[in-house]
Amino acid sequence: MRDWQIKRRERTRHLIELGGLVIKAGLVDLTDDDRATLYGAFLTVADRLRGRERANALALWKRKGKRAFEAEQDAG
Repeated sequence: MRDWQIKRRERTRHLIELGGLVIKAGLVDLTDDDRATLYGAFLTVADRLRGRERANALALWKRKGKRAFEAEQDAG
């Protein structure tokens, strides 16, 4: 397999995994699959990460995400 094919597959897998997180978080259902709303929400998150509260936001979201993954693993 060629190098560009490997990189393309890796990128595709990465994008699929990110999309899975959007679905797992319930954002698709909560926004009625409105792409503009989802994009706006992502832009809001990005703005927050560019601001002074970056470190606090990252720590909070990481902790919350880890807890959710652990709870899911314990339930399954």
